Amino acid sequence: MVKKGAGKVKDKWKAKQWVTVLASPSFGNAPIGRVPLSDVEKPGGRVVETTLYDILKQDPQHYSFKLYFQIDKVEGDTAYTILKGHEYSREYLRSLMRRGSSMSDFIKDYTTKDGYVVRVYCIALSQGRMNSSKKHAIRAVMDKTIAERAAALTYDQFVQETVLQKVASDVYNEAKKVTRLRHVGVRKTKLVSRPVAAPAAAAPEILAAPAA
Repeated sequence: MVKKGAGKVKDKWKAKQWVTVLASPSFGNAPIGRVPLSDVEKPGGRVVETTLYDILKQDPQHYSFKLYFQIDKVEGDTAYTILKGHEYSREYLRSLMRRGSSMSDFIKDYTTKDGYVVRVYCIALSQGRMNSSKKHAIRAVMDKTIAERAAALTYDQFVQETVLQKVASDVYNEAKKVTRLRHVGVRKTKLVSRPVAAPAAAAPEILAAPAA
């Protein structure tokens, strides 16, 4: 028996709109998936996860690089994003750790040319043991190199260079003068804050990933 006053059950899925999510301009606005949104006017900062391989489709090792894109605005059935951050997968990070090797780990916030604040996590793994003075020297190289790149680049340009390990390559070229290294990488980035009025930036050209 149907109770009096019982209303229709609202289908929440039918009320949602499916949109195609595009990567940020720094990654060529490549489509990275379709998601349902209940209110396209207020996407609520929804974050979509993908891998670098899904965007570049070049090196299978890029499956180990996770990227997080936050929906910034929606136009029609297309959602535009900003890179919220990236990180090595746990499996990949674990595979880098070896006995008889030392790690120098460095974390610091940097401000880009256009006022974005990014937290950068950089690591260096040596071929043998490192003493504290060498670890300190490598951290100094990391800080100087990353600070220079951040100050010279817009946010889109900077995150492109960090994710594709161009910044890590620059660090390696200087840090190898301190000791023998087998891996230097930016294992994680995180967008900390954005400028109050972010200026529109031209999309940078997609860079080729450096050889391992």
